[in-house]
Amino acid sequence: MCSLFPLGAAPVKVEMPALSPTMEEGNIVKWLKKEGDAVAAGDALCEIETDKAVVTLESSDDGVLAKILMEEGSRAVRLGTLIALMVEEGEDWKTVEIPPPVAATQATPAPAAPTAPPPHPPRAASTGPLRLSPAARHILDTHGLDPQLATPTGHRGIITKEDALNLLKNPVATPAAAPLPPGSRPMYPPQSIPGKPGAPGTFTEVPASNVRRVIAQRLTQSKTTIPHAYATIDCDLGAVMQLRKEMAKAEIKVSVNDFIIKAAAATLRELPEVNVTWSGEGPQALDSISISIAVATPKGLITPIITNAADKGVQEISANAKALAQKARNGKLLPHEYQGGSFSISNLGMFGISEFSAVINPPQACILAVGTSRAVLHLTEETGALSTQQLMTVTLSSDGRLVDDELASRFLDKFRANLERPQRMTLN
Repeated sequence: MCSLFPLGAAPVKVEMPALSPTMEEGNIVKWLKKEGDAVAAGDALCEIETDKAVVTLESSDDGVLAKILMEEGSRAVRLGTLIALMVEEGEDWKTVEIPPPVAATQATPAPAAPTAPPPHPPRAASTGPLRLSPAARHILDTHGLDPQLATPTGHRGIITKEDALNLLKNPVATPAAAPLPPGSRPMYPPQSIPGKPGAPGTFTEVPASNVRRVIAQRLTQSKTTIPHAYATIDCDLGAVMQLRKEMAKAEIKVSVNDFIIKAAAATLRELPEVNVTWSGEGPQALDSISISIAVATPKGLITPIITNAADKGVQEISANAKALAQKARNGKLLPHEYQGGSFSISNLGMFGISEFSAVINPPQACILAVGTSRAVLHLTEETGALSTQQLMTVTLSSDGRLVDDELASRFLDKFRANLERPQRMTLN
C-alpha cells in the first residue's frame, strides 16, 4: 500500500498514499514502527487518518525503517509527500541520505502597471480649524469625502459649495491601503479574532478533521448538482413491535432500524429501477443491493455499508449493523466497508426527531430519512372504535434525474407495505 521507489544506493521512499478514492490528504495518527526497526512486507508501518477512517499503512517490501520524516500528529499531509525512508536489510540505516526537497517553481512577477497621476495634488493640511459652508458640509457628508482634501476658495479659507463640487468631480487620489494578508477580510466592521473563549470579539479556532472537510465538500456537491425531490409517508409499526416482542422471547434482539433496513432492501428488489446510481453519462443499474447506514462519530458522519442486504435476514442485518457502527465510531472501518452502496438510510428517531429531509449521498439515487414513532388515536372504520397506532414518518429524498415523483411514490408505498407486514420478509 505504500509507495517504495528504489534509487540505487539511496534509500527507498515511503510516501503518503491514496487510501480512499476521495482522499487528497491525510493525518499521521501513530507510528507502529520506530527508526531502526526491521520491516517485512505486510507489516504495519503507521496509522493514517483519511477522509473516511483511520487506516493502517502496510509496507510492500522488506527492509529497515531508517528515518521518520512526518512525526505523529502531522496534519493535512498531501498525497505523494515523503513521510519516511527505508533502507534494504544489511545497510547502515543511521547514515541514510535524506533527499533534498523539490524546489517550488517561482512564478515571474508581472510588471506593475503604471499608476496615473492624481488630477491635482492634495493641499497641505491647514494649521487652523476647517471652515465649511453649510452646503459644502452637506455635500461632503453625503458622499463621505474628507474635507481636508478640498481646496478652499472662499473668503478667509472657507470651503464653499463649489469647492465641494470640484472635489466630488475630481477626487484626490489617496495612498493605497496595504494589501490584506491571504485569507483575511477587511476590518469594517471589525472582525472577530482568536482569543480568550467567551471574550467579546474573539473566537476559538476548531481544527476540522479530514472527515468533516470531505463531508462539507460532498454535501455542497450534492445540494448544488443534484435536483433533490422529497416525498413523505407514515408507516404503522404495530406489526413490527409485536414481532420484536415475540423474537425477544426467543432471546433474539433486533431494533426497529433493522426492520427498516430489511424493508428498504426488499423494496429495492421489487423496484430495481430505484437501485441505480448516476454517472457522468447517465443512470447505472446496480447488480447488488447494499444499504448505507448513517452513523454519527466524534469526527463526523460516516455511512458503513450492509452488503447484499436483500439476501439477509433481520437478525443477520442487526449483527452487521452493530459491528459496523462500532468500527465506525472507533475509526477502524476498512475502505470496502464504506465505499459504494446503492441506497442510504439516516435514522434520527432515537433523538426524538419527528421528521426531516436528508441530503443524498452521491452517486446514489435516494436516501431515506426516518423519524421517531408516535402514538396516534385511530378510528376503526368497521367497528367505529378508537384504537392506538404507532406511526413513524419517513421522507425519501430522491435524485430527480433518476427517480421521478411517480416512482418515488411507488417506492414509498411498497416500503410501507413491507414494513407493516414484516412476515413477508425473510427473518433468518
